[in-house]
Amino acid sequence: MARQYFKPGNMLYPVPAVMVSCGREGEKPNIITVAWAGTICSSPAMLSISVRPERYSHAILTETKEFVVNLVTKDLVYAADYCGVKSGRDTDKYKEMKLTPSPSKFVKAPGIGESPVNLECRVTEVKKLGTHDLFLAEVVGVSVNEKFMDENGKFHLNSTGLVAYSHGGYFELGKKLGSFGYSVKKKGRKHK
Repeated sequence: MARQYFKPGNMLYPVPAVMVSCGREGEKPNIITVAWAGTICSSPAMLSISVRPERYSHAILTETKEFVVNLVTKDLVYAADYCGVKSGRDTDKYKEMKLTPSPSKFVKAPGIGESPVNLECRVTEVKKLGTHDLFLAEVVGVSVNEKFMDENGKFHLNSTGLVAYSHGGYFELGKKLGSFGYSVKKKGRKHK
């Protein structure tokens, strides 16, 4: 197959679009939308976010060494886009987007009440990489929105309308294609 080569760049898509909430004591909390976020370790539970040093939230993250990652759904995608293009220096994003600051249990930064999952994080290391700094963080607490739990206490994350970001666009996750390990399961079983 014929291929064309581009200059080196980040074409690792799709990625999660998440809203990262942070705040300093005595100031309004802020939200920054981050598409460069990922899981990096399962024990201890850790994730990473990359933020440009000139962003308003960068100084807050560096100073407080904590934040909350809030998963984005189709109902939150407009707010996520807004929080990614407006600066918290002069905008109260919670107020403008009518979002509810949700108290956290293990960090001072609030979560976003409308998000299905709030991951409370403490920064363990910051790596300066160039245009972005990589914040490595331990997940110290997880809270979930009860409206996505059934009567048996099972949380239905994939029913929340999660959103991914790909090459300049936001997309709602859709059709399930398989489950972990389905490629090696015995034939004749249904794959869900």
